[in-house]
Amino acid sequence: MKNKEPLILVVVVAFTLLTYWLVEPYAHSVMHKHVESEQFAYADLKPVSKTGNVANGKDLVMGAAACTGCHSIEKEGMPAAMDAVSAAASYGVNPPDLSNAGAIYDAKFLANLIVNPAHALKVEHKFDAAKGQMHPMTAFFGAGGDIDQEVADMVAYLKSIAISPSEVTPKIAYENACGRCHALEYENWTQIGEKPAFKFEKDALAFDIQVLEYKEHLTKYMGKLPPDLSMYIRSRGEHFISTFIENPQAHLEGTAMPRVGVTADAAEKVIEHLADAGDTKRHERDSIGKSVLIYSVIFAIFALLWKKQVWKDLH
Repeated sequence: MKNKEPLILVVVVAFTLLTYWLVEPYAHSVMHKHVESEQFAYADLKPVSKTGNVANGKDLVMGAAACTGCHSIEKEGMPAAMDAVSAAASYGVNPPDLSNAGAIYDAKFLANLIVNPAHALKVEHKFDAAKGQMHPMTAFFGAGGDIDQEVADMVAYLKSIAISPSEVTPKIAYENACGRCHALEYENWTQIGEKPAFKFEKDALAFDIQVLEYKEHLTKYMGKLPPDLSMYIRSRGEHFISTFIENPQAHLEGTAMPRVGVTADAAEKVIEHLADAGDTKRHERDSIGKSVLIYSVIFAIFALLWKKQVWKDLH
């Protein structure tokens, strides 16, 4: 009987290659297409054309703009009006504290966010004012003066109270820009903050219930619960995460995830925090790697000297 195994092998290989040829382009062009960075320039947003007045900006933020009705400013002694769960029940997500917004978010983004939140966040497909679908963040329509100047004043105030960009740690950047939607289990971070080490189990359960309630509101607001990001840096890679932060619509058109609006420096720090969470031994491994290389060089030098000593009488 003639051996048909080579023929079967050829058929299997041919179908495998055909399947790969059909699937691979789709996977890269649609499911995981390459997106170039826009360098966090936010070219579609209106630039800040005025020089801001810090004192007037503070008056607007605290007064006519009503920012403190939703946002806390802990640095200025202004606590949040509601706890995280209550805020999520009202707005879908807990509004961020504004203490360091001026250091983490791009100034142009902040200015446009104040005037037109849905446009700045790139979620106009979800919040269409013409259809009565209003974004939970109320737009600022001015306080009676030059609105461009008033917005510039508010941005100037937010920048004046923030720590310097160099003082923004990876942890601060992540928690402010991402941490109200995305948990980070490997860092013990939940959407309502870091989970404390409770003495009594009942307290831990009460905290867990709050997290579940928050997630319920967040899921309703976003359409689905945003994923835990503990391993995203390893499954997706730095380039994907950076460009997704910069413009989620470029990767996934129609997604409910808003554009975050962080500066390029803050985005790098978010990624650094994710890298630390996804690979807690990376710094230790890098240090050991350098030591191994140094050891290898020293060992090679001694081996060469020993070889010359052993063979010197035979050459």
